[in-house]
Amino acid sequence: MADFPFLSLLTAIPAIGGLLLTLVPRSDDKVIKGAALVTSLVAFVVSIVMWTRFQPVGAELVFVEDHVWVDQLNIHYKLGIDGIALAMILLTTLLSPIAILCSWNSVVKQPKGFFLSLLFLEAGMIGVFGASDLFLFYVYWELMLIPMALLIGIWGGPRREYAAIKFVLYTMAGSLLMFLAILYCWLHAGTFDVQALQAFLPQNIPFQVQMWLFGAFGLSFAIKVPMFPFHTWLPDAHVEAPTAGSVILAGVLLKMGTYGFLRFAIPFFPTAAVACTPIILMLAAIGIVYGSLMSMAQTDMKKLIAYSSVAHLGFVMLGIFSGTQEGAQGGVAQMINHGISTGALFLLVGVIYDRTHIRGLADFGGLAKTMPIYATLFMIITLSSIGLPGLNGFVGEFLVLLGTFQTHPIASIFAAMGVVLGAVYMLTMYRHVFFGPENPRWKDLPDVSPRELVTLLPLVALAVLLGVMPGPLLRMTEAPVANVVKSLHAVKVVEVTP
Repeated sequence: MADFPFLSLLTAIPAIGGLLLTLVPRSDDKVIKGAALVTSLVAFVVSIVMWTRFQPVGAELVFVEDHVWVDQLNIHYKLGIDGIALAMILLTTLLSPIAILCSWNSVVKQPKGFFLSLLFLEAGMIGVFGASDLFLFYVYWELMLIPMALLIGIWGGPRREYAAIKFVLYTMAGSLLMFLAILYCWLHAGTFDVQALQAFLPQNIPFQVQMWLFGAFGLSFAIKVPMFPFHTWLPDAHVEAPTAGSVILAGVLLKMGTYGFLRFAIPFFPTAAVACTPIILMLAAIGIVYGSLMSMAQTDMKKLIAYSSVAHLGFVMLGIFSGTQEGAQGGVAQMINHGISTGALFLLVGVIYDRTHIRGLADFGGLAKTMPIYATLFMIITLSSIGLPGLNGFVGEFLVLLGTFQTHPIASIFAAMGVVLGAVYMLTMYRHVFFGPENPRWKDLPDVSPRELVTLLPLVALAVLLGVMPGPLLRMTEAPVANVVKSLHAVKVVEVTP
């Protein structure tokens, strides 16, 4: 099974499903929804089978497929993954059917286009994580921008066009600079192969040029994370996006920025990465505190969770650039944990929004009595988000703090402040919504439906499972993370050697 083209199959399943969906009449909503759900579930099953066949050999890529695409330019259709990419693909294929299922009754305008966009978005996301040719990576990177912009701009809230245009402009600005850097790398290395570039670029590109190239790649990835001060598109996109769009955006798309640093920016330009580490750590620490303070000031639940993502992704960046194995593994674990916890938070907010069409903290109160199952699930995910021991958020945050304190203790102090502030704004939100003065308007709200339970329980179960058994995830990502940390340490040795 090692030669089986799992990655091609995974990208093809949602893409072909989306194409076949175009043949279904617009009026046949049940067939459209059912076909989209079945397609995404098939992709999830294939990803699980691939995971069971995953046998990593150090930091080497597995499930490699390599076919010549454009011979004259040495462009290949090359796919291959390591443990980090596999974890992100599993998260993508899990959240995609959940996003489809949570939109089952809430999308009434052009459902065919909505579910088709979700399927094409899934294909693009899997392609980004699976691509091992830099040109192919860029193609997938740009392609996934289109369906996400459509989800926000067509099925979003009142300011959806503004949010979609802002999302596109920010992403395109960074992507164009990255494309120029990709062309420069190709002109000097003669290849787009990621592994070949990782071997060639650090040894053959002068430091000053590395700084420019790292800046071009890094800006594109920093916008996607998003790091402070490139974060301003995120609250608008989250607030205006439909629930499914927010789940995918928070769960997967933001992690493409941190994944880009791990897979491309740091291995390609390690000397520049080390030189820029103080700046990145400073911005990450500011983002943690700023995102937390902004969350405390919000009255809209969706906007509060959006700003919390700025803080949580600051933790990820802090861990990645800590220069320690513990910190970097904590950062990668937090990528997965944030996708689970924040994806679930947006689902939970979507549950109450579908019933009331409002999201203000002051509009609710006493829901713990009205919706006890909903309140219980919300509490578990809230505690997961603030890093309670025994739940998944604790593992990543602890490793990030442990690793960062060894090399950059001041940055770790700011990160610890973010943990405290995170507990303040999340528990304050929970108190307002579930234990505040009871609003008589909502005394008859129905509790979570069986369909909503199906979307929420897998994420709640994972939050608990990864909290008590983080070992499989950490072992899966250990070797590729060690490779990234090793490249940073090699630069430090060179710098201090006479």
